Amino acid sequence: MPLDPQKAADFIKEQAPGFMPRVGIVLGSGLGGLADKIDAVASLNFTDIPDFPRSSVEGHQGKLVLGRLGGMPVICMQGRIHLYEGVDPQDLAVPVRVMKLLGVEILLVTNAAGSFHEEVGPGRLMLISDHINFTSRNPLIGENDERFGPRFFSMEDAYDPILREHLKAVAKELSIDLSEGVYLHYPGPNFETPAEIRAFKTLGADAVGMSTTPEVLVARHCGMRVAAISNITNLVAGLSKTALSHEQTLECAKLAANDLEKLVIIFLETLKRELLKAHMKEEADGDN
Repeated sequence: MPLDPQKAADFIKEQAPGFMPRVGIVLGSGLGGLADKIDAVASLNFTDIPDFPRSSVEGHQGKLVLGRLGGMPVICMQGRIHLYEGVDPQDLAVPVRVMKLLGVEILLVTNAAGSFHEEVGPGRLMLISDHINFTSRNPLIGENDERFGPRFFSMEDAYDPILREHLKAVAKELSIDLSEGVYLHYPGPNFETPAEIRAFKTLGADAVGMSTTPEVLVARHCGMRVAAISNITNLVAGLSKTALSHEQTLECAKLAANDLEKLVIIFLETLKRELLKAHMKEEADGDN
């Protein structure tokens, strides 16, 4: 039987009564430390949540944390589920749909990725401007669930331009070197061959990883605004001087983890102010 996001959402509401997150966060490999900064009202193992997919990858704690970060009510996935784990692609829609049912309006996705550019190497962050889904998989294939969105929807400006400008402004304020580029989702679990890398570069990719597009597709189907950041952990095959491995990914993810945490926290603080101003303007316009 397919997983039911409503069951998972109802269970989470019981664990955090009255709490309504506005922002959803998905943390990639080696980036789970940000969840420890949350002033938590509830922390749940994926395995304890009914009808919620499980993560089996090292470096992904498999926890859902609800609370406040940068003053913003958030729900954070400390780890994610990947296509290469052998799950039904439709199961990858569940976490984001659960967030939608809980009240999330904005999704912030992070990942660990390999860079095509020597000047954007390990320890750097890349803001995703667009993506190439090279997996041939889409969690929305199958019967459309009208509760969440229409059968057909646009992916133009899928990575919200206004949120990207906010992130770039915060990075500049914090003196964090934030590049910007196109992310390519490779299915994995093996790393890419040099020939594949040459092909991907021709396609216009700036970074490559094994996640992110499923969450983004589902979020846009739900009408959420999306922003995404890659933590560059290595140069791609053919450029890297060291053999690629998951252990290297986890180790190098630490290089920019502090920058990522600062960037996200201050971004959420500024976002909260912007949303508050917009809400006050709406109320004022309603009184006129």
